[in-house]
Amino acid sequence: MVTPHTEELRFAGLETLAARLAAGTPTATELVTGVLARVAATQPTLNAFRRVRESAALAEAAEADRRIAAGERAPLLGVPIAIKDDIHLAGEPTAFGAPGDFPVQLADCELVRLLKAAGAVIVGKTNTPEFGQWPVTEGEAFGVTRNPWHTGHTPGGSSGGSAAAVAAGLVPAAVGSDGAGSIRIPAAWTNLVGIKPQRGRLSCLPDAELFNGITTCGPLARTVADAALLLDVLSGHHDRSGPGGVFRAAAGREPGRLRIALSLRPPWGGPRGVRPDPEVLAGVRRIAAALGDLGHEVVAAEPAYGLIGLNFLPRSLAGVTDWCGRVPDQALLDPRTRGNGNVGRWLGGPALRVSRATLGLFQRRVGRIFDAVDVVLTPTTAAPPLPVGAIDGLRGWQTDRVMINACPYAWPWNVLGWPAMNVPAGLTRAGLPVGAQLLGPADGEELLISLAAQLEGVRQWHELTPPYEIP
Repeated sequence: MVTPHTEELRFAGLETLAARLAAGTPTATELVTGVLARVAATQPTLNAFRRVRESAALAEAAEADRRIAAGERAPLLGVPIAIKDDIHLAGEPTAFGAPGDFPVQLADCELVRLLKAAGAVIVGKTNTPEFGQWPVTEGEAFGVTRNPWHTGHTPGGSSGGSAAAVAAGLVPAAVGSDGAGSIRIPAAWTNLVGIKPQRGRLSCLPDAELFNGITTCGPLARTVADAALLLDVLSGHHDRSGPGGVFRAAAGREPGRLRIALSLRPPWGGPRGVRPDPEVLAGVRRIAAALGDLGHEVVAAEPAYGLIGLNFLPRSLAGVTDWCGRVPDQALLDPRTRGNGNVGRWLGGPALRVSRATLGLFQRRVGRIFDAVDVVLTPTTAAPPLPVGAIDGLRGWQTDRVMINACPYAWPWNVLGWPAMNVPAGLTRAGLPVGAQLLGPADGEELLISLAAQLEGVRQWHELTPPYEIP
């Protein structure tokens, strides 16, 4: 049942909900019951979830209520959270967007262990395209996930289910993963903050690495403070640094006067090039102007990306090959997935070794920009949210062309392994969200979070909510 005091908290954040739960109104059981009701009501339209843990979530909420009544406190005790369906959760399959009858996982991965240790109630696993390959969350296995800002458009991908769930007010925050912008792109297209942390900041256990090192998990939330708090939980910092943690502390700290590079040129656009949408560029320029008004020096400068795509492709496609080997029946996969898996099998040997060997060269080449600036500002995407069905029926190379035209900006930072985050950059005339990317050097999460929080103070993007009404 959705009670009045849980409905009024629909767009409340992690910190607000944790404080209200600690005060006893509402109870965790009431809050989670309301969340589950909203999820059920929106599945026929938004379709954000692949798996919903109704019984397990209510049991976890009841245990949280018992702990709260006993005087226990934890950063997310009783707070409902969603996770992407590439994250291992005991008792649930990990299908990663693919069709087929997958076995249930026997144990939680390390990130889920940390969420549970912080008291979070995991209400379900969110939709993602097959193996996270596309910037739309659609597939034969689960259908179409839609954007609450306009249900005729995608929320992006591949963490589109997580983004749709947070943007619609189903959960206050969610965990996604980012291998080529898969947190930042859906955050941009749903008016959210999304953080891709430094490579190695979050545990990959039980895996040694994700997609040959280009992928990491991270938070999606409505505010910088909530995203930072969730990043603290996922990294284990709240255990060592108190309830706030190092990243939440950064969100409350002034960044100082910074020199910021405004970079509008796509890193690579293929032989035809990419023309960013004027409304996207206008949004990024609004962010640049706001940063200037805050006292930062904004200068035009472009990172020297070179042929960094040659480092990305073997890692990405070999990752697809690996996941193709985990599915119950490869014949059920999208033909484009099988094609990518075949190419990855060919590239997975010598080309992958060369990619690993040349990473330092690209880090030094691109990293030279940080000799002159502190942060790089770029568009997150080149286009507003794509319409539903934008890649339906396309061949592999045609799909690649759509992706390059829409999302050419995010992936190089996955190669480099450095932190990046999306901040909302406003709405188009059609009411569709667009985003801007803050890119940092190695170990730059705290700097990016401090800058984004300062920007949020003047932009107030969290006050905007989508027009979608829950049935």
